[in-house]
Amino acid sequence: MADKKKQLVWNFIDFLKTSQQDGTVKEDDKESLDVAIQCLSEAFEVDPESADDTRQYSIKPASLQSIFEVALKTLNAKKTPAAAEPSSSSQSTSSPADKTPSADDKKKAEALKMEGNALISAKSYSSAIQKYNEAIALDPTNPVYYSNRAAAYSAEGSHEKAVEDAEESLRRDPKFVRGYSRLGHAQYSIGNFSAAVEAYTKGLELDGSNANMKASLAQAQSKAKEQEAQLDREADDDVDDDAVAPGVGASAGGMPDLSALAGMFGGGAGGGMPDLASMMQNPMMMQMAQQMMANGGLEKLMSNPSLRNMAERMQGGGGMPDIESLRNDPEMRKMAEQFMGGRK
Repeated sequence: MADKKKQLVWNFIDFLKTSQQDGTVKEDDKESLDVAIQCLSEAFEVDPESADDTRQYSIKPASLQSIFEVALKTLNAKKTPAAAEPSSSSQSTSSPADKTPSADDKKKAEALKMEGNALISAKSYSSAIQKYNEAIALDPTNPVYYSNRAAAYSAEGSHEKAVEDAEESLRRDPKFVRGYSRLGHAQYSIGNFSAAVEAYTKGLELDGSNANMKASLAQAQSKAKEQEAQLDREADDDVDDDAVAPGVGASAGGMPDLSALAGMFGGGAGGGMPDLASMMQNPMMMQMAQQMMANGGLEKLMSNPSLRNMAERMQGGGGMPDIESLRNDPEMRKMAEQFMGGRK
């Protein structure tokens, strides 16, 4: 089934649901609409409760009713004979929604706006949005309708849509102060604190005495600083993580971690032994250790029974080992030669 047909049905179902909520349909008839919604959903394979279908088919912030009214006005305009038929080259390229509204349209739009305002006061935000949709369909040039709809969207938690409407109100009138207030609030609500600061600042440039906007600006500036500080901390943490040498047990430059070896001798510098950490600062010792690491001598050194026994005696307070006995140990002699790079 074509997606356009599904989209049409989905938005028609949305219209039916809105009619249930805004009082268009009497309470006794709401059950009949429930049945109709269920039948349409099954027949056209759409789900009005599905987030995926909503994302794919919804035409909000417009509505099926507002589109129908615009189309109806266009149709009626075509039926009305023109005083003079304009040439094709001089016809306006603007859409019907951008045409200058009549005085009657403006009057009806204002009435719809007032109904929307009352619904916001009653916390019926979705119904208020519908009223503003209808007002915009009649008079799309009035920035107040977009601003008020932005307030309704913010109230119901649809802050991204509120940003769009607030920006549209400012596109219609860049000096509309309330539009900056709506935009600042919506940006603040979704965590775009710097954008909120920018919106409030521009609003105060037009109305410097607005106490509410001043308070909102101060709060947004505070949050923006906190956000910036948090980003700086996270960046510092990333740098610290990068500074840690790769691999468990590895030190900077790919050298092995000799803390285990130091522990065998009582933590290094204990029992009269030299401090391994200090030793490894010596370039010659570093070179020797690298050679030993390359030929596997370090692992053998740390697992040698004689060396381990020696370390245990030192940790137990047994004093320095018998160097002569170590020299006479063939395995220790072999490892010493490897450690020294094969020199004797």
